[in-house]
Amino acid sequence: MRSRFSWHIGVALGLVAAVLGWSDATLAGGEEPLTPVLVELFTSQGCSSCPPADELLRSLERNQPVNGALIIAISEHVDYWNRLGWRDPFSSGRFSERQRAYAEAFGSESVYTPMMVVDGGVAFVGSHPITAREAVVEARKVPKAKLVFEATVAADGSAARVTGVITELPLTPEQPGVWIAVTEGQLTTEVTRGENASRTLSHTGVVRSLDWSGTLESPPIDVYHVDASVKLRSSWRLEHLRLVVFLQNQTSGRILGAAQLRIG
Repeated sequence: MRSRFSWHIGVALGLVAAVLGWSDATLAGGEEPLTPVLVELFTSQGCSSCPPADELLRSLERNQPVNGALIIAISEHVDYWNRLGWRDPFSSGRFSERQRAYAEAFGSESVYTPMMVVDGGVAFVGSHPITAREAVVEARKVPKAKLVFEATVAADGSAARVTGVITELPLTPEQPGVWIAVTEGQLTTEVTRGENASRTLSHTGVVRSLDWSGTLESPPIDVYHVDASVKLRSSWRLEHLRLVVFLQNQTSGRILGAAQLRIG
């Protein structure tokens, strides 16, 4: 049954031959790989409290302040601020829906911005750096599946093929779903109306698309092979795009593993 964390099947998950690739968690020279931790920020350009959280997300991504962790930063712009004078060009009702699903999973009756969620397990005001770092420290300790992927972009830039494998899936009461996001960094917007009027706002990891790819088969197996295709738009700057693949329990929202790839 489809869960509240899934709204659109945009790519396919199957047991097919896959080519092992690399991810940003892979280190050279035989070093211990970093543990990916997914940090989601629900934000809006119409919210005057959000720019500090946007800056914190950029700082976490840029500085990687937790030893042994690879912070994968994604920014999901909600649409419920759009009615107050400024339409956020990166906003989508899908992200508002995803945020409400988290609120339900956490037993909350309301949503707010900025809201940061770490590995789908804890939520807090997204402009609190100490809380964010502590949450990443704790998330790093949790066993994670290993995801290894590569991406190939079509000659015309209209799509990317994602192939890879998932191994070492930790014990879980349900088989997780596979998600694939396309994110874009180094984005700026001159806001002319609303609470942030006359400000230039900068963002990283802006989710351009987020697709539910299916549920890992049950009973669990040692190796899951993934072969999927995601669409790309010509207005997205290829050199600033990344693919983020992650596993998520569809009831609790917990993240069981993640990986990111540079496209450009």
